[in-house]
Amino acid sequence: MNIILLGPPGAGKGTQARRLVEERGMVQLSTGDMLRAARTSGTEMGNKVAEVMDQGHLVTDEIVIGLIREHLSALKGAGAIFDGFPRTLAQADALEALLEDMGQRIDHVIEMRVEDEVLVGRITGRATCAQCGDVYHDVTRPIPTDGHCTTCGGTEFKRRADDNAESLRTRLLTYYKQTSPLVGYYHVKGTLRSIDALAEIGTVGDEIAAVLKEPEKV
Repeated sequence: MNIILLGPPGAGKGTQARRLVEERGMVQLSTGDMLRAARTSGTEMGNKVAEVMDQGHLVTDEIVIGLIREHLSALKGAGAIFDGFPRTLAQADALEALLEDMGQRIDHVIEMRVEDEVLVGRITGRATCAQCGDVYHDVTRPIPTDGHCTTCGGTEFKRRADDNAESLRTRLLTYYKQTSPLVGYYHVKGTLRSIDALAEIGTVGDEIAAVLKEPEKV
């Protein structure tokens, strides 16, 4: 089963993807992680990535699709969670063509809906464990007083430089311009389901699980 989690920055896509990895054995395909790994891999594709990134250019969709093909080929039947891709209609078309060529498809697309102002509050207090990526928040889930991550015991926590109200609104504008048209794209294909991502993490996870139990579109 291959799925896509759609939603603006801070909607909780990463948190729910990690739950799916742990509970269902799925594999999270993050384009950012794939590009960073490829850059130092020494492979032919990795050398292409390194050359483009070292020149300060954006990696082309063609290269990203090539990386996705490599990773899907290595999954050996494990389901994939697409994280950060596709972002545009052109990328969605390219991904569909790739999957069709590999005898696969996108089974479910889950739109995680949240209100913009709630997102601002959620993002501006966010910190992540540098070791396992678990997410904390100054108000809703503070870093433990002993300074240790409750998941892995790590003691280093990171805050993104762009996790502030002004930067978030810029990122939201980019999302609405480029990525939100995908909602209509997958609605027409019959694979889209929308959920309230403002609920508790466990409740959101239960809603996603319910979607994944629905009959797959043929």
